[in-house]
Amino acid sequence: MNDVVVARIGKPHGLKGEVTVRVHTDAPDQRFVVGETFRTDPAAKGPLTLRTHRVHNGIHLLAFDEAADRTAAEGLRGTQLLIDAQDDDGEDDAWYADDLIGLSVVDTDGAQLGTVVELHDRPAQDLLEVRLVSGRIGYVPFVEQLVPEVDIDGGRIVVDPPPGLLDLPES
Repeated sequence: MNDVVVARIGKPHGLKGEVTVRVHTDAPDQRFVVGETFRTDPAAKGPLTLRTHRVHNGIHLLAFDEAADRTAAEGLRGTQLLIDAQDDDGEDDAWYADDLIGLSVVDTDGAQLGTVVELHDRPAQDLLEVRLVSGRIGYVPFVEQLVPEVDIDGGRIVVDPPPGLLDLPES
């Protein structure tokens, strides 16, 4: 069974078991329906049944039947919420590491920059790790402003990095 990550649980919010989540879906209102049950990674943390969903200051807050208070919510931090890939309705802007690794990376003029070697899931934004044609590693924030096109069928990702981004030393 192939799983799709729809969210990663962050820190607790308040005292009644709510948690912040980093959303990995373009349709959170369709995914986070009260009563929905999610498998989890790690599996031992679930399954989790959604008790409430709301947005506060642009942040999605979820509460689950299995975590009634802040202490229980803290224990869920870092847990991924999963759905079956067959339940994924083919969201146009949802990409997974397996889709991206190996794709050619070109700039907006079509010049070859490198190849995607990894997609790093970060709290603020995902990062594409790119093996540059020079052999060095570069990182590109995986945001629409810097990655205007992902062409899986064409085997390439178009990036529009600001001057110097790919010239930064490796850390």
